Amino acid sequence: MENQVPWLPIFERPQLRWPEEHRLAVWVCPNLEHYDYLPPPQPKRDPWPRMPHPDILGYGEKDYGNRVGTWRLFQVLEQHGIRATASGGLTCFSRYPEILEKCLELDWDCMCHGFENTSYLWDMPLAEERQLIERACSVFESQFGRKLKGWFSPAASHTDNTLELITEAGIEYFCDWYHDDQPFPIFSDKGAIITLPYSMELNDVVARLRGMEAVDFARVVRDAFDTLWEEGNDQGRVLCIALHPYVSGQPHWVDTIDKLFDDLRREPSVWWATGAEISDWYYRTMFGSVVTLTGARK
Repeated sequence: MENQVPWLPIFERPQLRWPEEHRLAVWVCPNLEHYDYLPPPQPKRDPWPRMPHPDILGYGEKDYGNRVGTWRLFQVLEQHGIRATASGGLTCFSRYPEILEKCLELDWDCMCHGFENTSYLWDMPLAEERQLIERACSVFESQFGRKLKGWFSPAASHTDNTLELITEAGIEYFCDWYHDDQPFPIFSDKGAIITLPYSMELNDVVARLRGMEAVDFARVVRDAFDTLWEEGNDQGRVLCIALHPYVSGQPHWVDTIDKLFDDLRREPSVWWATGAEISDWYYRTMFGSVVTLTGARK
């Protein structure tokens, strides 16, 4: 694994500059997911551990996101002029076509977050996982009318084969690693693609699991933004804000999220980008030189 993800401290890398000399690239990732009411047995993790299935409380909380919370987030992001990158479970778009239609209407970007967020990749046989990824690429193209560029495994599950299989499928960026503040090359036997910084720290679900309220989450995002913006004067940085409609779309959260974006959108020298835009820029301007440098260090 160390050879897959070379270590190169950020101060030794070629200088990364964003378009128009912006210091910081910010991408917003609403996770649009479907959770099975009665999921298949999962040996690694029970998605509904509270009681014997069906878990009405657990399922209902997630269902709220698609019924109500998603529409609040659509409204907030649209009014702030933010073109988001959905972390999309493809079953969500097929079961709830109004959500897909709104994503297309707003011209949102999307990376694939598997199919259902109750179906994990852990321990999946190689041939089965290859088939799933190939099917995801095909379904995504039929839904969005374009090639799939980004991958984030469902529920952050993955196997030792995932990187090689998504590279084989022509996917260009991978979000299962949370190890950097910049895009960075990652290698497999099928070649090199990039990891793109997703965040478990600036993630509303993780924040809530840590006992944080919306105002605490907004403060953490603001603090991270300020640090990365300062550091970006010397070496461009990436900030990912990961949202879930069943959390940030709640009535007691959404006003704080609205105010957070109102605050951040006032700051200069920030590139509000999509995952594909950040990935495309990095491939054009940095990828080759960093691959050469990391290859020389192996």
